[in-house]
Amino acid sequence: MIGGLFRGLWGVLRGDPFWRYRLAEIVSGGLSRDSVPSEYGRSWPRDREFLDAMRRFEGRANVRSLDRKWMLKELLKLVRKVDGDTAECGTWRGGSSWLIAKGLGRPHHAFDSFEGLSAPETRDGAHFKKGDLAVSEEEFRSRMTDVADLRVYKGWIPARFPDVAGRKFCFVHVDVDLYQPTRDAIEFFYPRLNPGGILLLDDYGFFICPGARQAADEFFKDKPEPILEIPTGQGLILRSG
Repeated sequence: MIGGLFRGLWGVLRGDPFWRYRLAEIVSGGLSRDSVPSEYGRSWPRDREFLDAMRRFEGRANVRSLDRKWMLKELLKLVRKVDGDTAECGTWRGGSSWLIAKGLGRPHHAFDSFEGLSAPETRDGAHFKKGDLAVSEEEFRSRMTDVADLRVYKGWIPARFPDVAGRKFCFVHVDVDLYQPTRDAIEFFYPRLNPGGILLLDDYGFFICPGARQAADEFFKDKPEPILEIPTGQGLILRSG
């Protein structure tokens, strides 16, 4: 590690972008064995339009989630010819809802308590506590002013789901971190997802969200669709016919 560190420092002093990356990789690998840096040279982190758009939602403090946002944005291309509305459960600051609504231009249904997380159960682990990730409805709406057909449902999941019981969907994003709201969201939206539609589970591949993974695994154990765990930590389900 020491030799690599010195080579990295020399490369950084010479202004070499690869060695700037390698230095960050060496340091992060030395500090945390749970951290696996992504490969050098990928093109999406240089997409200024995407990065600037996300900065209004994520600022500079949450850039680590941008790979998930990019994946979501790209997956929208798969449902452009699928009928139905879009929805998100757990909106936080609004970045994912904005990408979905702007990317497809359908009626977009946003569900959130706007009070943060409910009280975690034992199966949810110890990472989160009640009230974490709270963002007010006013703050969320203030970032969504350029979305044409936004419909916001304030309340604890699944209390407001009956408001859209008669709708069908092409893309649903579930980002609620905990077992029970994840299970409730999947149970409600799966049968309302049109064939070819996508259910994207933001928390599926994160060991800090064991309850969310358990909820998905339980629900889909007897369904025809597999859950595809992708390297971003998301779980992807493509609805069959």
